[in-house]
Amino acid sequence: MIGKLIKKIRTYFFTCICRKSAKEYGSNLHINYWSRFTSKTFIGNNCHFNGIKITGKGKVVIGDNFHSGANVLILTSNHNYDTGKSIPYDDTTIDGDVFIEDNVWLGQNVTLLQGIRIGEGAIIQAGSVVVSDIASCSIAGGHPAKVFKMRDEQHYYNLKAENKFF
Repeated sequence: MIGKLIKKIRTYFFTCICRKSAKEYGSNLHINYWSRFTSKTFIGNNCHFNGIKITGKGKVVIGDNFHSGANVLILTSNHNYDTGKSIPYDDTTIDGDVFIEDNVWLGQNVTLLQGIRIGEGAIIQAGSVVVSDIASCSIAGGHPAKVFKMRDEQHYYNLKAENKFF
């Protein structure tokens, strides 16, 4: 009983912090653990975060029904190591937006680099580093993340049509 109350209070607290820092957020937002959002973060409806850190100057758009494991990191800026005025890098950055479409699930300790898109219904395996786009309904993992399996698309789209979202 007390454990459930503490969890509810914790989720309320972290959700309030998100609402103050994110640019936009939809309904049914759940932030279960400490998370950091930027003022260029746009969050859809029915999203669940279990600890995420978003950094950089790029925009992050997260679609509806998103779920994350703990310790997810989204980097929207990188040091300018190639054309900068000093080495190993200078004070300029290479920025890129990150787009996460609807119904995406990111496992624990996933890192997303700038300039990528995660397609609708994709699942990213725990511990993966995503450096390029992941297609819809793909299951990807590793470093760098590679698609190793596809979801049953007919089943996925049937559940979507029936509005069966967790």
